[in-house]
Amino acid sequence: MYQGKCLTVKLNSDGIAELNFDLQDSSVNKLNLATISEVIEAVSSIKEKVSEIKGLLFTSSKRDFIVGADIFEFLGWFALPDEEFEQRLLDIQKAFAEIEDLPFPTVCAINGVALGGGFELPLSTDYRVITTKSKVGLPEISLGIFPGWGGSFRLPRLIGLDNALEWIATGKQQRPEEALKKGAVDAVVEPDQLYDAAMTLLKRCIDGSMDYEARREEKRNGLKLNKIEQLMSFETARGMILAKAGPHYPAPKIALDAMQTHANMHRDEAMVVEVKGFVKAAKTEVAANLVGLFLNDQALNRQARKLTKTAAKIESAAVLGAGVMGGGIAYQSALKGTPIIMKDINSEALELGMKEAKKLLAKRVGRGIMTTDVMADTLARINTTLTYGDVANTDIVVEAVVENVKIKKMVLAELEDIVDEDTVLASNTSTISITELATATKKPERVCGMHFFNPVPLMPLVEIIRGEKTSEETIATTVAYALAIGKKPIVVNDCPGFMVNRVLFPYLNAFEKLVSDGADFMHIDKVMERFGWPMGPAYLLDVVGLDVACHGSAVMAEGFPDRMKIDFEAATEEMYKLGRLGQKSGSGYYQYEPDKRGKPKKKVDKEAIALVAKSSTNKRAADDFSDEEITERMMLSLCLEVVRCLEDKIVDSPEAADMSLIWGIGFPPFRGGALRYIDSIGTAEFVAMANKYSDLGAAYEVPKLLADMAVNNVQFFGGEA
Repeated sequence: MYQGKCLTVKLNSDGIAELNFDLQDSSVNKLNLATISEVIEAVSSIKEKVSEIKGLLFTSSKRDFIVGADIFEFLGWFALPDEEFEQRLLDIQKAFAEIEDLPFPTVCAINGVALGGGFELPLSTDYRVITTKSKVGLPEISLGIFPGWGGSFRLPRLIGLDNALEWIATGKQQRPEEALKKGAVDAVVEPDQLYDAAMTLLKRCIDGSMDYEARREEKRNGLKLNKIEQLMSFETARGMILAKAGPHYPAPKIALDAMQTHANMHRDEAMVVEVKGFVKAAKTEVAANLVGLFLNDQALNRQARKLTKTAAKIESAAVLGAGVMGGGIAYQSALKGTPIIMKDINSEALELGMKEAKKLLAKRVGRGIMTTDVMADTLARINTTLTYGDVANTDIVVEAVVENVKIKKMVLAELEDIVDEDTVLASNTSTISITELATATKKPERVCGMHFFNPVPLMPLVEIIRGEKTSEETIATTVAYALAIGKKPIVVNDCPGFMVNRVLFPYLNAFEKLVSDGADFMHIDKVMERFGWPMGPAYLLDVVGLDVACHGSAVMAEGFPDRMKIDFEAATEEMYKLGRLGQKSGSGYYQYEPDKRGKPKKKVDKEAIALVAKSSTNKRAADDFSDEEITERMMLSLCLEVVRCLEDKIVDSPEAADMSLIWGIGFPPFRGGALRYIDSIGTAEFVAMANKYSDLGAAYEVPKLLADMAVNNVQFFGGEA
């Protein structure tokens, strides 16, 4: 009946048509422009032969039904004039409505995942059958948008308003049992039974056993809730959803407004409301930034996987140094299937490391995402030892001992004589030069950095650091291991602090300078949290540890004395001297007491306020510092150093620079990254802003790369400004 490059429609002898998705030259089905065009054409072909058709079955030949819309096309869509954008969406909406209005029943057989638009299409069919391995959902909110192809009005009419609001606002993928329980799907079967089960259901509709017309009427008409019930649901959801989303993410509010507006409308009116809301969300800077992050992620993932083609095979790993960090690395490796040996010089540390791994796995069991049997299997992949000999036959060893150059060099030298000559030696250091560490070995080409961020299970980034003599095979193998254990690897060249810490310390130094000049540290925290950071700089210092921060600051000052050496009495240093180490000691910039769950709760500390005031030069009164000045001084110091890292080829692309900060230190995602933030202001405008603070020293000097871009009106992303 229809043959395209993305889908086919065939009519069998029973009068049942099968529309099969199988996008050519692609490992997955996605609703790109070509597929959407063929859906519209296929529906038209089907309508021409309705007299021959008794029912329509939707299937997929790929591993997944449809993974969603083609996000690589999104920015092109977002750039369309509003009317053209709306019309394109309405054309798709009308095609889905035509599927819903066909004069015979429709059933969708969903294998693998069906997400976003890939789930909105099945929502337009009468029934949905999925497998025990399938997942469905509407994750658009993570891209700064919400469902725009019927999901915002069909889903609440199928699963209820409260459930639909939660699904759309969180964007979570739903497991089969949850989707069935809520009514989003109608049956869950084993993968090998999917086709037969869907076909049986379709035949039951054809012979009248199933009232598919009644199902259609539910989706075509408004919600079956009275106005008071609707108001209560929406207002309850509004308070919870908007509080969680915060002021920087507009899509949840736009989605709520659209859903409340079309709640009582017929489908044909509701689709217009949804489309206008979708376009409004898509036109925000936040949506462009979040889509940009997705594209960055995909680009870096492709780059990493390409690199691993020359990687040695990793069948086992080891981590030297147990405790919380070593336990976290061991847990992550074992969780993802790579056996690992945890080695330390004392049994207490090994016990602490195993305790950490067990605690993390127990949390997964408690949340219902892991069985006790799987937990036992995972723990069995972690072995502990007090002797070097047990790590001799591993493929990669992650050195995670104390952050001391002499100790690390001694450990690497000892290790090299024990392991195979091809074993990769990766140092989990946050600041120490890999080139320097490698001088302790006979084969520096097999030494690299593998900088994990704490806490290991939660922080996605791993910096892979290339020393001057590190071989490409070593880098490739380490990247492959990072991917294998579920991390986001970014390869950087060696320098003090590498990428993330090199950028972070100018930001912290800007904080120290503001405090020294008389600014209130709690005010600075509030301003930067309003900017979008998960915590302000004073709170961050407490969480990291003031001892760790002072050590890192000394390393960075030695590496970049012109702009990172602090030539005034820093408040953090003074607190550290008094034994105030932050959360770990119970006091730093704030005071900490355990809450009901045993987690440290932050409180105002009058002693800290007095100490900070004592170290301040009080050049200006605290209320003389505007929010704008605080934001500019803090963000300029960070962003200018990011540009220098790009200029110095520490990272090889703007994408890598931005994503390292998103993944490594929680740079506000809605702002798209440091370089995209510069783009949003404008390179020329950003240079002018930096020049305002030139009297603050070298940290605020504009790098030549940025100065040239400003003159030529060029952006980091997207060409000319």
